[in-house]
Amino acid sequence: MAVHIVNQIRYFLPHIYALSTNSPFWEGRNTGFKSFRSKIFDKFPRTGIPPLFESHSEYEEYVNLLIKTGCIDNAKKIWWDIRVHPFFPTIEVRICDVPLTVDETITIAALIQALSFKLYKLRTQNLNFATYKRDLINENKWRASRYGIDGKLIDFGKEGEINTRILIHELLEFIDDVVDELGSRQEIERTFQILENGTGADRQLKVYEDTQDFKAVVDYIIDQTVTGVA
Repeated sequence: MAVHIVNQIRYFLPHIYALSTNSPFWEGRNTGFKSFRSKIFDKFPRTGIPPLFESHSEYEEYVNLLIKTGCIDNAKKIWWDIRVHPFFPTIEVRICDVPLTVDETITIAALIQALSFKLYKLRTQNLNFATYKRDLINENKWRASRYGIDGKLIDFGKEGEINTRILIHELLEFIDDVVDELGSRQEIERTFQILENGTGADRQLKVYEDTQDFKAVVDYIIDQTVTGVA
């Protein structure tokens, strides 16, 4: 089931990633990306969107081969954007940038929980969401890192570019029937605030545009980080 959910959820990873974008600056310059942090992390091996695995045994064979050949000493050294956890009976979604606020973090976690649960329920009803090749999903991941929620992603089913905000609304509609069962509607609905007010990256860029001062950006980040913590 975990491998199945990982295979299915891959398509939605860029949607979630776009909502979390929060690193537009690097070494004192505007990178032109809404999330440059992923560009740094992608330089490491065994990162990014994982391949499709037809079964858990196929996944285990892959891990065991890497261990046998000295590439890794355990499966925790596989740093894909989503993975079956090597020690706990769960999955890890790792694609997200570091959100600016606690509330945004909780909202994104609630989205991931609801999406995982929806795909689980579909599986128990012998229904599946479409799966797509890693190279196709990587096209959307790049768009999410570059433009955040202000760009377009590819709807592979419709074979066309769609405004990212529209696709996020479609994602919310897709999971709506499980949200109340999970008790997370309030957290999920904060997604609309992100869409209205912008991601952390959008808000950082606005502060810099208004002040032309990186110190003001840092002060803003500090203020936002502790908001809702006390």
